[in-house]
Amino acid sequence: MFEGKIGFIGIGIMGRPMAKNLLKAGCKLVVYDKFAQFDDIVSLGAEKAASNKEAASKCDLIITMLPNSPHVKEAILGQDGVAEGVKSGAIVVDMSSIAPAAAQEIGAALKAKGVSFLDAPVSGGEPKAIEGTLAIMVGGDQQIFDKVKPVLEKMGSSVVRVGDIGAGNVTKLSNQIIVALNIAAVSEAFTLATKAGVDPQQVFDAIKGGLAGSTVMNAKVPMMLDGNFKPGFRIELHIKDLQNALDTAHELGVPIPLTASIMETLQGLKIDGHAASDHSAIVRHYEKLAKTEVRKK
Repeated sequence: MFEGKIGFIGIGIMGRPMAKNLLKAGCKLVVYDKFAQFDDIVSLGAEKAASNKEAASKCDLIITMLPNSPHVKEAILGQDGVAEGVKSGAIVVDMSSIAPAAAQEIGAALKAKGVSFLDAPVSGGEPKAIEGTLAIMVGGDQQIFDKVKPVLEKMGSSVVRVGDIGAGNVTKLSNQIIVALNIAAVSEAFTLATKAGVDPQQVFDAIKGGLAGSTVMNAKVPMMLDGNFKPGFRIELHIKDLQNALDTAHELGVPIPLTASIMETLQGLKIDGHAASDHSAIVRHYEKLAKTEVRKK
């Protein structure tokens, strides 16, 4: 296990349970969040920092878990940021989901200061963050990855290095495309079944063990059937991820028409007031079109 102090920046829906799991594992944390309250994390034994800079100055490993590229760049490279306080030889691991190009920019800036960087976005949402069973996809140097892998394993059940800096976020964008389109397909199918008069719970029970079954179906259909759209992963965050996917794809000359289509569905849901709902609320788009509700009977 990593022996020094670990800075943890970003105590939100995902960062809070991740930090708690590190504390449970015996890690020494220094925590900071510019916007969220984190007294509960301090009460569990973490040290409270007054800025990103201060958190970085006290630690040999700094983890960031923030909403998007601009937030990560500000926290690391901005005024009173990690880069101003971090010591040469330290390691920064960004576990946010950001644009691959932004990860590479941050990595280059930190390398100039003698600081190593990994991009290590996660998949699994709040439930997996609480369980400590996230899937973590990592980009960066193999030796640095080997050093921090034991720490990452306290937050995830799958920790895989997929390439150099930026590769972690390319993998996460690929993941987010598949998840969004899977939820859309499930929503479309279950709306059809419901409108046809077939109990959607029975449909779920019948097909979940077959080829159509998936982790996404198992996680999201029960939420749809209960009308429970409390966010584990908000629609507005999935919009952010798909925008990064579209931007990256366009830069590389890769058409992704299905991603563009589900992006417009998500934008419509946002306009309808569902931005803060779980992405399982994609079903509401199909319900609206078909004038029905996919619910338990």
